[in-house]
Amino acid sequence: MDFSFFKKSFPTLLFLALFSLVALPVFYQLLKVDQKLKIYNPADVNPRLVDESLRHVQKNHTIANFELINQNGETITHQDYQDKIYVADFFFTRCQTICITMAFHMSELQEEYKDDDDILFLSHSVTPVMDSVSVLKAYAESKGVIDGKWNVTTGSKKHIYELARKSYFAVVDEGNGDENDFIHTEQFVLVDKERRIRGYYDGTEKKDMEKLKTDISVLKEEYRND
Repeated sequence: MDFSFFKKSFPTLLFLALFSLVALPVFYQLLKVDQKLKIYNPADVNPRLVDESLRHVQKNHTIANFELINQNGETITHQDYQDKIYVADFFFTRCQTICITMAFHMSELQEEYKDDDDILFLSHSVTPVMDSVSVLKAYAESKGVIDGKWNVTTGSKKHIYELARKSYFAVVDEGNGDENDFIHTEQFVLVDKERRIRGYYDGTEKKDMEKLKTDISVLKEEYRND
C-alpha cells in the first residue's frame, strides 16, 4: 500500500483536527449567545402599546413596583416575585370570551411548572371593583389555582391600568384608569428575574403557549450559564 498520500496529507489533517478543537467550542458559545431571549424596552414595542412618555426609552426598562390583593386577601407586591421568572396577564372573572381560553392555558402552564420554584404566575383583574377577594377566591378554586404559585389579584384600578400601559405594554387602548376606562387583552407577558420583559404571547393560541414554554427553558438556561 502506498502511504505517501497519507504522509503528504498528515500536516493538513493535523491542522484540521486542531482547528476543530478550537473552533467547535467557539461556535458552540456563539450558538448559546444566539439562544438568549430579547430584552424588550419601550422603543422595541409597537408605539400604540406604549405610553407617549416612555416611547423614547431604549434600555433598562423594568416592571414598576406594585401592590395588589390576591385571592386569599393577602397583599402581593413585586417583592413576592423577586428573583423569580413569571408570566403575567390581565383578565376579569365575568369574561366569557378570550379569558376562558387564557385561564385554561394559564392552568396548563401552572401544571407544567408546579414543581419549579423559579416560575410563578400573576393575573391582574381589569374590573377590580367587581372582582372582590371573595369573587377571586371562587374563581381561583374553579380554575385550580395553587396558592403561592399563581396569584389572581385585584387592587386599585388606576394602579392596575398603569401597570398594563406603562410597565407591561399589554394594551392598545388609551385611558387614565377612571371608572369609564376598560382594557381587554389576550397578551401573556414573560418577565425575568430582573423584572425585564422577555416575551409576548397570545394567551388564546396553543402554538404561542408552546413557544412560551420553549422560551422559559431558554431563559432558565441563560441564568444557569451566567
